[in-house]
Amino acid sequence: MSFKKNFVWGAATASYQIEGAASKDGKGPNIWDAYCEIPGNIKDGNSGDIACDHYHRYKEDAALMSQIGLKAYRFSLSWSRILPEGTGTINSKGLDFYDNLVDALLEKGIAPYATLFHWDLPQALQLRGGWLNADIPEWFAEYTQIVAERLSDRIKYWFTLNEPQCFIGHGLLNGTKAPGLKLELSDVLLATHHSLLAHGRAVQAIRAADASAKIGAAPTGSVAFPKSETEADINAAYQATFSVPGEGDLNPGGKNAWLISDEATWNIAWYADPIFLGKYPEEGLAAFGDKVPRYTDADMAIISQPLDFCGINLYSGWQVEASTEGNRWEEVPMPQGDRLTAFKWPVTPEILYWGSRFFYERYNKPIYITENGMSAHDWVDLDGAVRDHQRIDFVRRYLREFRRAAGEGIPVEGYFLWSLMDNFEWAEGYRERFGIIHVDYETQERRLKESAKWYATVIAENGENL
Repeated sequence: MSFKKNFVWGAATASYQIEGAASKDGKGPNIWDAYCEIPGNIKDGNSGDIACDHYHRYKEDAALMSQIGLKAYRFSLSWSRILPEGTGTINSKGLDFYDNLVDALLEKGIAPYATLFHWDLPQALQLRGGWLNADIPEWFAEYTQIVAERLSDRIKYWFTLNEPQCFIGHGLLNGTKAPGLKLELSDVLLATHHSLLAHGRAVQAIRAADASAKIGAAPTGSVAFPKSETEADINAAYQATFSVPGEGDLNPGGKNAWLISDEATWNIAWYADPIFLGKYPEEGLAAFGDKVPRYTDADMAIISQPLDFCGINLYSGWQVEASTEGNRWEEVPMPQGDRLTAFKWPVTPEILYWGSRFFYERYNKPIYITENGMSAHDWVDLDGAVRDHQRIDFVRRYLREFRRAAGEGIPVEGYFLWSLMDNFEWAEGYRERFGIIHVDYETQERRLKESAKWYATVIAENGENL
């Protein structure tokens, strides 16, 4: 069995990473605009001020999507482009941009999948406390209502928040992403709770605009996969995947070394369990203790609004086996000299099978892989081609594992390759290239890489050629 006939083949981007036009046509500043102004935050002193200039080139980019044969495009909307102050007066030109983008996609037969928030909080709201302000769920609901009322006649698929593990954990705990704060864990958990409430209020706003809308979220995390397919190792991998270590704690089987040092917030269950199960995980409640913010049953009812699917952003994972020493699992070190991407992330294709399986077992929702891909050392050859064969091999390996999940009856709905085009890679500036379209940042010339041409054949054959 392969992918179903209506399987959604797509690619993904994010507003700040590609749009540029940072202060064009009334757009207000966001936290990344502010963060990039501080010397030392971004490699080479770069920013998203111009990026891929998608704001002006969206029609050209839609044509390239059509050339590849994409069935869907997952993009995010810039909150401060639509509401420069985060609330209040609407910037009509900003909303018009997304209106025109959606029309351009539909003209090419490409389904728009919109993400409401991909890290670029309006700076005006950050100055009012950002995710620590108890009013932010209502601010997010106001923004969502404006967007949904304008676009839900044509956008039928929505994601609320992209990777809270990053914009909360990296932005507020270890300070490696905007706004670059290092807060106490109690404040970080409060901000997390507010983000979950914002998700729920956004779901309500979309449903009010279009009762037929399909809605999900897009968390990330590190999926563990078993060393062997014994029941003991599979159970160990499941437990490791959804574990919630406490402050400064490590998982019981040793440190997953490639992860950054915010173990307390880099997990899946603390963010996904409230959304899909209506409760915080017991392990997390025990680990965080009195640092967990006070919350009510009414809060959980808002957070756990019914969803239609589960998105997962997956790149790399880690291998475990059942412990023989009383722990729940032991990490299995990767072989020395094993495969690494240009970003030095391990290549672990098994996670697309085990991640889909574990998420479906736990949350019982259809699965989208909302991001998956790799940074590679891509450049234009002398003959003008961009031969990114490692990316082709990477994606093929991962998709084979995803196809295994489909073959076992797990309801996998679609796959969004990260990324459609090379773009601003946050603190790394323009040093990392994730795209299947090469972008010359000096001229804005686009070139289809070999991976884009290969992906076109995968789409045309619905994955039969993997």
